[in-house]
Amino acid sequence: MTPDDLMPTGFSASLRRVNGIDLLVAEGGRAGAPLAILLHGFPDGWWVWRRQAAALAEAGFRVLLPQGRGYAGSAKPSGTDAYRIERLAADVVALADGEGAGRFALVGHDWGGLVAWWVAGRHPDRVERLAILAAPHPDVFGSYLVAHPGQALRSGYIAFFQLPVLPERALTTGGYRALKRAVERGVRPGTLSPAEWAAYRRAWAEPGALTGMLNWYRALPRRPRAPLGRIEAPTLVAWGGRDPFLEAGLADRSLERCRAGERLVLPHAGHWLQLEETATINARLLAHLGGVERSGARA
Repeated sequence: MTPDDLMPTGFSASLRRVNGIDLLVAEGGRAGAPLAILLHGFPDGWWVWRRQAAALAEAGFRVLLPQGRGYAGSAKPSGTDAYRIERLAADVVALADGEGAGRFALVGHDWGGLVAWWVAGRHPDRVERLAILAAPHPDVFGSYLVAHPGQALRSGYIAFFQLPVLPERALTTGGYRALKRAVERGVRPGTLSPAEWAAYRRAWAEPGALTGMLNWYRALPRRPRAPLGRIEAPTLVAWGGRDPFLEAGLADRSLERCRAGERLVLPHAGHWLQLEETATINARLLAHLGGVERSGARA
């Protein structure tokens, strides 16, 4: 599934063999240029970054927008083990290997941000610069929930998504009404175009996709227990002040785990701040990722 009507100018999409499975990847920018990989979250697709992709390519980056395993257009391995966080992270590193990039810039939103944290923590020699939108550092989330009951209430859906069968039934009811409402809660009215809403619906309806997406949550209890530790790459942590799913305090706690970090909280933005505040996010991403050393971005 490739929503061609959302493809940024100069970009194309194709299947890539990664870790023994096929992933759909939208790509643009000059081959051999410094690499930037942008990771989407739930329940999105690569197109959630379409408003950033062209700007990064024009700034001189080679840009990859992978569709995560389990999502529409990409392979949907069976079983929750295939969606463990270390395997999701390995997909990202393998994509960089395929580009011949020894070091690369990494950007993640929501679940893509969680994977990006993991890649940066477990492969510090590979991530030159890191940008996280609305995703807490894995080491801080559990303790934050205990200390902040309000966040625990916001995160109640996570346990529900880990149940077998029932989430699929609930989320498909009424033409994916619950999923659409969840996205609507996180963005200002009018943010998403009809073409973007159509892309969501097509993606959710692809056979096996909804289960693949939910398997990311179901694999959470199987993640490694060892702390991820401090992030060495310079890190931008961006948050929406009106995010209905994640309190902004998580941004501060996450920055405590970064050697060099900068904080950006947009008070009037929700969860999908790259869509609501495109100009601001693009400017900050370019300023932050522009620090990638051009001589050191390739192996």
